[in-house]
Amino acid sequence: MPKGTNILSSKPVIDYEEKAPKINPAEFQKVIDSRRAVRIYDSTPIPDEVAMTCLHNALLAPNSSNLQPWELYWVKTPEKKKALVHACLNQIAAKTAAELFVIVARTDTWNAHAKEMLRIFSKAKNVPEMAKKYYSQIVPFVYTQGPLSVLGFFKHILFFLKGLNSPIVREPVQKSHMRLWAVKSTALAAENLMLSLRAYGFDSCPMEGYDSKRIKKLLGLKRNASVVMVISAGKRAPGGIYGERIRFDSNKFIKKV
Repeated sequence: MPKGTNILSSKPVIDYEEKAPKINPAEFQKVIDSRRAVRIYDSTPIPDEVAMTCLHNALLAPNSSNLQPWELYWVKTPEKKKALVHACLNQIAAKTAAELFVIVARTDTWNAHAKEMLRIFSKAKNVPEMAKKYYSQIVPFVYTQGPLSVLGFFKHILFFLKGLNSPIVREPVQKSHMRLWAVKSTALAAENLMLSLRAYGFDSCPMEGYDSKRIKKLLGLKRNASVVMVISAGKRAPGGIYGERIRFDSNKFIKKV
């Protein structure tokens, strides 16, 4: 039988090894080095419609439930932008950025989301009773009963005993789990935002350090909100690199398991 023929269909089979683009390691290393460098932007503004589209794309980040634990803040006013740059320790990427975005994980919005889901369920048909129970009983119970309360103590024992003979649940079942899950899920939204900005031809860079308390005060956030990332964005200036980040010895951090 001729090479490249499928016995079942007798149609030519695509040779993916021949069709796949050849990877140039040197070019790939240039991309890695550019991502390792601190950004510096020129004065080209990002159109509002592009920024808004990228923010909407960030909201499409996957999570394991219908609750969305993140909020996106687009800092636009000159006064607040200046204050945010100061809170970002006046990093060069923040100073020269066309736009600054703050990605926040919140657990205090869970009850509001649960109420919204119950409102939607009331209008929908054939909603599973377990789904209604989750949003009407489990979420409020988990959120309001901390580990130091009497109910919280028994709740921890109940979840522990139940978990011995149960598979790992997809939903967080304790308030501490909720916070961790919210931060991890929010990081995916931040990644979506940066990828979307780059798809439109704009570069982006997460700030390496910032004053979280000052940012919370600037945005009017509550104490239980966590600033996950501050992202600068804009067109990269010619050269576009302020300097390489300081790196620890990689041999100490790469483990073969």
